[in-house]
Amino acid sequence: MEPLISVKNLSKYFYISKNEVLKAVDDVSFDINEGETVGLVGESGCGKSTTGRCLVKLYNPTKGQIFYKGKDIFLARNKEEYLEYCKNTQMIFQNPYSSLNPRMTVKDIVGEGLKIHNKIYEKQLDEQIEDLLKTVGLNKEHMSRFPHEFSGGQRQRIGIARALSVNPNFIVCDEPISALDVSIQAQVLNMLKKLQKERKLTYLFIAHDLSVVKYISDKVIVMYLGMIVEQAKADELYMNPLHPYTKALLSAIPEADPNIAKNKDRIMLKGEIPSPINPKNCCRFAERCSYAMPICHNEMPKLKNYDISHKIACHLFNS
Repeated sequence: MEPLISVKNLSKYFYISKNEVLKAVDDVSFDINEGETVGLVGESGCGKSTTGRCLVKLYNPTKGQIFYKGKDIFLARNKEEYLEYCKNTQMIFQNPYSSLNPRMTVKDIVGEGLKIHNKIYEKQLDEQIEDLLKTVGLNKEHMSRFPHEFSGGQRQRIGIARALSVNPNFIVCDEPISALDVSIQAQVLNMLKKLQKERKLTYLFIAHDLSVVKYISDKVIVMYLGMIVEQAKADELYMNPLHPYTKALLSAIPEADPNIAKNKDRIMLKGEIPSPINPKNCCRFAERCSYAMPICHNEMPKLKNYDISHKIACHLFNS
């Protein structure tokens, strides 16, 4: 089956000066099948959000290709093809306080995509916006209000309604719950899962919280300093992590039971995170890895199959 989204050797570089290049995303490849949720995890600054922004064409990649249903999204032959992709791929942003225009009402925010893509009449517009607000747990009275009149959870629901307004089939969820209270996080997560089932949506779910990623994802991709270090089905990754960095991330997941937490071995990474500016052509985790070998400091490991559904980029397994 052809994947819905296929990313091939994607790189996104930011040129700081003549001799300094920040490699935010460096030679990343993965597939997202229709109807599944792919979790993308890693430390802050590892390139998760940059990858997501490339997928929705907010950034143009430096190198590589992104295919949607087999078509390269950056080779649109006309305006219609470009708008069709924009309609089918949407994004839920991390910060509900900065991602909504404070000068626009909820009706204007949610209805903007409907006006651009569907060209509907005002009466139909009100009806569709009302239906969208009901879908995300809001009501008709909220249409005339401005973003500052809502709580963080309500603002994120508005952002979700905006993403759903044009009936996309692929949504990039860029840490959609990280700015919310814990009590609200569960509500938003359950709503996203419900919407996925009802509307047959496909998600790229970007997050720091690995327990959340396990709950919502079918497949998990682990990034470190712009590169993929491990990729597997969610259950497989959590039961059998292979890469030293993945093991350290999973060991940091908090335990609710104090007795279990007391006896849990947490892997403490030593050393500083290398700079993504002009990185060395070697394993980027080598400086912090307790298993590092001479080859790790001299050669970049390639992402290879460990088994059918498990990939890893590590010299411990690739040699």
